[in-house]
Amino acid sequence: MSRLTSIFAQTTFHKGITFPSLLFILFVTFVSSFFPDATASVLGHVQDWIFINLNWVYVWSVTLFVFFLLALVFSKYGSVTLGNENEVPEYSFLSWISMLFAAGMGIGLMYFSVSEPLSHFSDVTFAEYSEIQRAKDAQLYTFFHWGIHAWAIYGVVGLSLAYFTYRYKLPLSLRSCFYPILKNRINGMAGNAIDTFALCSTFFGITTTLGFGVVQLNAGLVELGIVPGKSFTYQVPIVLIIMAISILSATSGVNKGVKFLSQLNIISAVLLMLFVLIFGPTVFLLGTLSEGIGDYLNQFLSLTFNTHAYEPSVQPWYFRWTILYWAWWISWSPYVGLFIAQISKGRTIREFIIAVLLIPTAFNFLWMTVFGNSATWLDRNVAGGALTALVTRTDELLFRFLDYFPASSITSSLAIFIIFIFFVTSADSGIFVMNSISTANAERSPKWQLVAWGGLLALVALVLLNAGGLQSLQTMTLITALPFAVIMLLFCYSLIQGLLVDDYYYSKSFSPSTRNWSGELWKDRLQRILSFKNQAYVETFIEQVVKPALHELASEFNRKGIRATVHPQENPVGIALTIKHESIEDFTYGVRSQLKTISASLVQEKNIPGVRGTQSYIPETFFGDNRPGYTIEYFNEKEIIADVLKQYERFLELSSEVKNEIFTDTTLRRKEE
Repeated sequence: MSRLTSIFAQTTFHKGITFPSLLFILFVTFVSSFFPDATASVLGHVQDWIFINLNWVYVWSVTLFVFFLLALVFSKYGSVTLGNENEVPEYSFLSWISMLFAAGMGIGLMYFSVSEPLSHFSDVTFAEYSEIQRAKDAQLYTFFHWGIHAWAIYGVVGLSLAYFTYRYKLPLSLRSCFYPILKNRINGMAGNAIDTFALCSTFFGITTTLGFGVVQLNAGLVELGIVPGKSFTYQVPIVLIIMAISILSATSGVNKGVKFLSQLNIISAVLLMLFVLIFGPTVFLLGTLSEGIGDYLNQFLSLTFNTHAYEPSVQPWYFRWTILYWAWWISWSPYVGLFIAQISKGRTIREFIIAVLLIPTAFNFLWMTVFGNSATWLDRNVAGGALTALVTRTDELLFRFLDYFPASSITSSLAIFIIFIFFVTSADSGIFVMNSISTANAERSPKWQLVAWGGLLALVALVLLNAGGLQSLQTMTLITALPFAVIMLLFCYSLIQGLLVDDYYYSKSFSPSTRNWSGELWKDRLQRILSFKNQAYVETFIEQVVKPALHELASEFNRKGIRATVHPQENPVGIALTIKHESIEDFTYGVRSQLKTISASLVQEKNIPGVRGTQSYIPETFFGDNRPGYTIEYFNEKEIIADVLKQYERFLELSSEVKNEIFTDTTLRRKEE
């Protein structure tokens, strides 16, 4: 008992987030389990009303997300780093892409790659069109639903989180995206409500995906003859195995489990896609890929803005496909956005947006062409309509499709493996994200918390699978997408405000009276310019020139009642003066030895004496707000003191302005790892 008490005493759960979330999750699970039909009926009517009367909210929101991100790519803000100016990305480009892709829509590609194109192709809404036109439109609509628009939704949330988290050290939490609007109120009930919404949305999204995916896995195992039937009895061990591996992966951390499984998944998926491409109608598929991309680009604006208001007969299809997709992507965006932000530190805004919008979209187009167009081609030329007859049995359709290829048992086994790993990567990254939300992004959490979230996911999925309440949970998740679309629009506004202040803050110039050197002791400065600086020279300069200057200035600060300290730095060698504050950012002015690479052409120039070798050292400044430093190699003691004072004057001027609170208010900062 004492050990159990000790374990719970070490929890990092945030009570204002975790308790309300758990109560709401358990309440929804109870209602969906014991009153599945009534709940599904009520929520279904609410969803239909929203889709019919407020579909324009989804259309305009998603449209604004797309053009907002594209505008940032071509703006001067695209070069802003998601972190400190010289931040290096934590993950390689391949690892980064594979993780964000697997978390974003990996399982959906397996579930809908065959069924969606066939559904559009066979839908009675388009029965009057020719067979060829229906096949083209099936590819076009699939591209539209899985292309740039979907990833723009994820991109807005992920970029907002990464920007406010890594640029200004706010918590990795949705509440941080509201700082320009709410200021310090993000630490109160409003912030807790935002994070509670994100936690519940993430939990329900993963639960419904897990539940419906288990049904597809069960169907695949039946197809291979591994299990005799599709029932709850066989679905229980599937859920337990998936969650056990997911928990193991999550507790091993993003750098190990999630990263490894994501890369394994991408490789396996590419192998299956290449198999279908090679043994399917290869020339036809490559040709339709080119035509499909061209058709998508030509009709991009029309697809983006079209609500089919003049085509009432098409609107039911539009509501159950396009609007439902926009709602589904929006409902998933808190989870996917948080995970993308978690792995995107060190990327520039331009790099982030281009990668998030284009790379997964390009892969989705290739994947959907290979599987979807193969399916429509087979249905028209080989199967005689047998595949379209199965469009309502989505869980079986992929495996029936693979029966038309050689070694179907092997490819079906590979498909099951890919689906399984996609589930694991979605679940383990989801567990990781949910723990991060529920702890208000605690620096370290006990592993039992990850196990607890994984266990709760498995339990709720099994309860709803058994009771038939998954459809109600999915419908409720789609309904919550409407208010979150409005929240995401506020994210865009907040991000614009942050970037405007960012540009102002980092481009702030010095006072004219302190900008220029007077020319005093110019011969001494010329001698320094022409001299070669090795590491020992710079360290001596720091010890004999910088250190006395900083100590003299610190003494004067202290004499005037301002506490200032001078402290040395190692690796690299340096020294800094710091004035600590309680409610605003500390002021730090430091100098350190910095390696500098010299161009070979300068070394070879005979009319520049003193340059020896391609490496030199300079005394470079550094500051508490992580701005880029500059060399002070030609300064004497008085000039160093003057330089510190002009930086201090700038600091005080910036700190006095209300709009700079996001930079200077230290009560919101995350603790550095």
